[in-house]
Amino acid sequence: MGFDIDHTLCIDNKLERVVFLHLLERVVSDGGQPLGPLAYESDRVDELLVLARSGAMTIEAAVSLFVSERGVAPAEAYIDAFKRMALSMAQSFIVPDPQALPTLDELTRAGVPVAVLSNGWNPLQVAKARRAGFGGPVLASADLGVQKPSRLAFEALARELRIDPERCLYVGDDPRTDMAGALGAGFQAVWLDHEGKSYPVDLPRPTHVVHGLEEILALVVTEAKA
Repeated sequence: MGFDIDHTLCIDNKLERVVFLHLLERVVSDGGQPLGPLAYESDRVDELLVLARSGAMTIEAAVSLFVSERGVAPAEAYIDAFKRMALSMAQSFIVPDPQALPTLDELTRAGVPVAVLSNGWNPLQVAKARRAGFGGPVLASADLGVQKPSRLAFEALARELRIDPERCLYVGDDPRTDMAGALGAGFQAVWLDHEGKSYPVDLPRPTHVVHGLEEILALVVTEAKA
């Protein structure tokens, strides 16, 4: 079984956005010039994070561009500072789903191989998974060189789990990135619909729909009997 992290096993309360704004303080103290009021800076951070999360640029490139736009260099020290701040703040920002740990524990007791596949960078994705109580392998897109919904990302997950994709369930909250990506790679897709949202009509339907992580255990039992 594979899991997404953000809004599946936990929420990170916009951790990276906050870290970027803290980094702005350091940039200004080092002589950099803000490009506008804080509201403008916040919008620019959101733009950069969208690019990083879509795979259009790495988080390192996003930080480098952010600091260079404000007239400071070299970027390497700021990239390191960004990552150190993100990791140091992770414990207090990341909130696990209350059902994450008991669900993961039950899967472990049942002998179900489990891994995480997430868009993002390590060791931050590892920190999120550990905060949610998951101690197993965490595949991050920055390490893989491909982002969900790429088939290649899910194929890497299948190799990690050592199981054929059609026998693997992938649990996530995003219809396009998680569900369409998993289905396109031959996985069974489990949509975690926390909020009772409408599923996009232009995407293939998920194999299963659950409204809480605890419902996944019944799917495992069903799959084992199949």
